[in-house]
Parts: sequence; C-alpha cells; structure tokens
Amino acid sequence: MLSLFEEDESPVPAAAAAAPHLLRIVADSTDRVAWLRARSQGITATDVAKLATPKSVRNAAFDKFNGSSFSGNTFTDHGRAREPEIAAWVLGNYGIEPSTTLFHAAEHRRHLATPDGVGTGAGGLELAEIKTTSKPWRSIPRSYLRQVWWQQYVLGAERTLLVWEQHKEFVPVNPEPECRWIERDDDQIAILVGYANDLIARLNTMSAR
Repeated sequence: MLSLFEEDESPVPAAAAAAPHLLRIVADSTDRVAWLRARSQGITATDVAKLATPKSVRNAAFDKFNGSSFSGNTFTDHGRAREPEIAAWVLGNYGIEPSTTLFHAAEHRRHLATPDGVGTGAGGLELAEIKTTSKPWRSIPRSYLRQVWWQQYVLGAERTLLVWEQHKEFVPVNPEPECRWIERDDDQIAILVGYANDLIARLNTMSAR
C-alpha cells in the first residue's frame, strides 16, 4: 500500500497494468487505524455526498477540520453487519468481488474512495455500493448518487450496481435486496470534483492559520 505522498517505483504487475486502479491503493479498511488516517488526509465519497452547494462546502470544511464525535449507532451497526451478506449476494449474482480497499484518483492523490465491490464487465470496470434502509425508496437519494459518481471518478469505472436492503426493526423485509445500475455521469463528476477541490482549498487555508 502507498502513502498519499509517496510514489511506488517497483515493477508494474500484469494485473495492475490491465487494471490501473490497482496501482492507486492507499489503505485497506481491514486495518482500520491506517484506513481512517488515510481518509482523514483526503476527500472521500462520504465527504462528497454532502457537497451540493457552496454553503455545504463550508459546512463540510468545518466538520472535517474539527472532526466528528459520531462513531455509529444501531442503524450503522446493522449496515456493517449486513454488508458481508449482501456483498455475497452481489458476487453470486453479478460477479462483483467485495472490496475493502481505499483508492486515490489518477488525477489527484487526495481524492479517495472505498467502494463496496470492484469487478470487470463487458464495458470495463464496474463497482458495487451497498446500503441498508428502514424506509422504501421512491427514488435513489441524491447523496448516494453523489457517492456513486465520485467512486466511479476515483477508480475510472463505467457503472455501479447500487444495492439496497430494506429492513423493519433490523429484520430484512424481502428475501433478496433491490438493485439498480447507475451509469457514469461525467457532467456530475465535474461538479463534484470542483466542490472537492474547493473543500481541499478551504482545509488548507484552515490548517495554515
């Protein structure tokens, strides 16, 4: 794994040459301390999910600079517990391998993402993103779309299988999760990259004070 600020000059494995994102591994969430440290140095899909307006960039800068006391609740605990089961369903039905790897973008080492799944389809690199929800979705929440587009940008993926499982009192409602393919949207990605760079600039200014 690479630090965010070091270049790797070792020979390029054949697998990485065929899948350039493998050259951009930063950390793995199985080493939670290193993963959290690496995430704190950059802008993640979780950060970008909140970036919809200039005001949201200011709010995100404040939150990221000062840190958060939120460490989870019963809903996030349920999501973490269900994710391996849902990931196994994704693998069995769509062939997308579970992933716990944090990657950086080719264009910017502080642009980061940890998709829930990474695979290769006929059209190129494909990702999976897994969610649990206590309410039915009439449409996909916009914040989740921003996460998906950001992950596509960071890894260079063409589409993402967004998978969600509804539960009632933490018991799955349906025997199988629901899912939908989300295609890459370069116009939306350009907007998010702009907001993310604004966020980095604000964080740099705050750190220099």
